Amino acid sequence: MEKYFDYQAQKVVITGVASGIGLAQAQAFLAAGAVVCASDIQQNNAVSQLQHQYPQTFYFTQGDLASLAGIQNLADLVAAKMGFCNILLNTAGILDAYTPTLETSEALWDKVFNTNLKSIFRLTNLLLPKMLENGHGVVINMASIAGLVAGGGGAAYTASKHAIIGYTKQLDLDYAAQGIRACAIAPGAINTPMNKKDFEGDAKMAKEVASLTPAKRWASPKEVADLTLFLASSAADYIHGATVPIDGGWIEK
Repeated sequence: MEKYFDYQAQKVVITGVASGIGLAQAQAFLAAGAVVCASDIQQNNAVSQLQHQYPQTFYFTQGDLASLAGIQNLADLVAAKMGFCNILLNTAGILDAYTPTLETSEALWDKVFNTNLKSIFRLTNLLLPKMLENGHGVVINMASIAGLVAGGGGAAYTASKHAIIGYTKQLDLDYAAQGIRACAIAPGAINTPMNKKDFEGDAKMAKEVASLTPAKRWASPKEVADLTLFLASSAADYIHGATVPIDGGWIEK
C-alpha cells in the first residue's frame, strides 16, 4: 500500500492538528511530501516541532473553529501559502462528556455543533470553489462510531456525528460529477488526548473499553492517519460518500 502514499506537490488542509488524529494526519502527509496548512485552538510543542521539521511545507494558524473568524483565518492562510487545496481533512472536534439531553444546555449543544459540524460546513464552502475550478478535490470528514450507533457520546456529540455522515453523503452526491470526492472516517476507541481521562489512575475505563472491543485494544492515531492516506489517494478514487469505520469491530456487535 505504500506506493499510494506519495503526496508530492499535494496541498492539504487539516483542522485539529495540535494533537491526536489531526497531528498524526499532519505527520503522515508531510512525510509523504505534501504541503500542509493547518489550524487548532491551541499552539503547543507538537505544532512547533512540525514547524521546525517542515519549515517550507507546514503552515499553521491558531484559532477556534467554532467561530467564523477562526475558519476565515485558516482559509486566508491557505490562499496566502498554497493558493488552493487538493485535500481537505475536517478533523477537529470536541466531546460532550456523554451528557444526556435533559442535562445538555443550549450553550453546550451550540458549542458541540459549531465545532464539530458547522466548522465543516463553513470551511468546505470556503475551499470547495477552488477545488471545482481545478476539477478535482477530496474532502474527508471525521465522524465517529457515535455517528453510526448510540453510546459513543452524549446527545449533542452523537447528533453532531450523525449529521457529519449525512452532510458527507450529500456533499459527494452534489459534486461527484464535477471531480469532488467526499468520505467520512468513523473511529472507535483511539488513544488520543481527548480520551486521556479513560487512562487516568488505574485506567479502569480504558480497560473496560478494550474488553468490550472485539479487537481487545485501543487503536493509535497513526492507524487513523494511515487510513486517511489511503482514502485521500487515487487508489480510493471510486470510494464515494462512504463512512469507513476504524473501530476494532465495535459496531459489528
